[in-house]
Amino acid sequence: MIRPLLASLLMTLALSVAKAEEVLLERIVALVNEDVVLASELEAELASVTAELRQRDVQIPPDDELRRQVLERLVMQTLQMNVAERRGIRVDSATLDSTVRRIADRNNLSLTGLRDALSEQGIDMARFREQMRRDIMLTRLRQEEMDERVDVTDQEIEQFLERNQDDTREYRLGQILISVPEAASAGAIDEAEDRARQVMERLSAGESFARVAAAESDARNALEGGDLGWRPATELPSVATDAIRDLEPGETTEPLRTPAGFQIYQLQETRDPDQRLIEQVNVRHILIETNEIVTDQDAQLRLESLRERLRQGASFADLARSNSDDPTTATQGGELGWLNPGSLPQGFQNALAELPIGELSQPFQTRAGWHLAEVQDRRQRDAGDQLAREEAAEAIRERKAADEVELWLRELREEAYIEIRLGNA
Repeated sequence: MIRPLLASLLMTLALSVAKAEEVLLERIVALVNEDVVLASELEAELASVTAELRQRDVQIPPDDELRRQVLERLVMQTLQMNVAERRGIRVDSATLDSTVRRIADRNNLSLTGLRDALSEQGIDMARFREQMRRDIMLTRLRQEEMDERVDVTDQEIEQFLERNQDDTREYRLGQILISVPEAASAGAIDEAEDRARQVMERLSAGESFARVAAAESDARNALEGGDLGWRPATELPSVATDAIRDLEPGETTEPLRTPAGFQIYQLQETRDPDQRLIEQVNVRHILIETNEIVTDQDAQLRLESLRERLRQGASFADLARSNSDDPTTATQGGELGWLNPGSLPQGFQNALAELPIGELSQPFQTRAGWHLAEVQDRRQRDAGDQLAREEAAEAIRERKAADEVELWLRELREEAYIEIRLGNA
C-alpha cells in the first residue's frame, strides 16, 4: 500500500510543480539576456503610462500597439539597468530621499501629501521610490556613456556661433523616430522608409501626432506622445532646423534622414525669448576619490561624518584642506569660486539646483568621486561672450548626444538576446 500511495503523491507533486512552472512561464512576457520581464510588470507599467497619457490629454493608442510600446520600454530599461549594475552605478538612500523631497516640494506637497497623491493613482511609495532610483541610475549611465562618446571642438563652437548668431527662436516640437539598424542593408532602410511613409499617411488622415508617436515611434519619448518640450534652435540638428523654419504651428515635416533613422517633427509653438540673466553660484566643496581601497560607501560615510562636524561649527576651509582629494581647491579651503552651473557635471548641477545659500548638500557622486558642497552666494549675470561659448558647447553636446543616445540604445538591443512572449501574457 505504501508504494502506490507514494507513487500517487509523487505524481500529484510532479503535476503541481509542472502546473506552477507553466503558470510562471505564462507570466513571462520577454526574455532579456539573463533577465525576464513579467506580465505583472507590464500591467503595472501599462497602467502608469495610460494614466500619464490621459493626463497629457493624448488619445490612447489601440491596446496592442500600446502594449508593444510599453514592453519595448521595459526591455530597454532592463538592458540599461544591466549595464548600470555592471558598471557599479548605485543610488544611495540620501540621494533618493533628496529626490523624493524635491518632487514633493515642486508640487507644494509634504511627504505625507505626496504619498497620499500617489496612493490616489494606485502607486505606493515603495514602488515610486524604486522608479526614482531606476530613473537616476539610467540618467547617470547615459551621462557616462555620452561623456565617452561625445566631444566638442573649438572649431565646432566657432562654426556654431557664426551660424546661429541671429537665430534666437525657441521651438516646441513633437518627434517620431523610425530607427534604422547600424550598417543596415538597403532593404532594411527601404523598410524603415516605408514605415515612415505609413506614419505620414496616418498623420495626413488626421490622426493626432501624439497618438501616432505613442504607438509607432522608436524614440525614448514615444510614450510621452513624442513631446520634446521647448528647444532653442541651437540645440536642434541642422536638418531639423532647416525643415521647421518655415512651418506654421501644427504642421509636420516630411521624414528626415538622420544617423538614428527617419525622423518626423511637428512644430507646435514658437517663441522669441527675452534676454536671459544667468545665475552663477559661488561654491566650495570637499572631494573624496574612490579607488581599490576607498569604496563608494567609505567615501559617503566619511563625507557624512564631515558634514556633521560642519553642522556643529567646524571650519569648512580647514576640513577641506585636510580631507579633500581635489588638489586644485584643497589648498584654497575647497573654494571653486563663481561658476556657471551649466559648466558643472550633471550630478553637481542637480545637487546645487535648489540648495539654499549657506546650507550643506548631502554627499553626492560624480565621475570624479564623492562631494560635499556648499553654496556661499548666488548672483545674476548677463550673457556674455564666455557664456555664449559655454552655451554653444553645451548645445553642440546636446545635439550630438540626442543622436548618440539613440544609436547606443540601438547597439544595446542589437547585441542582446531578446525574446518577446506577448502572446503568453
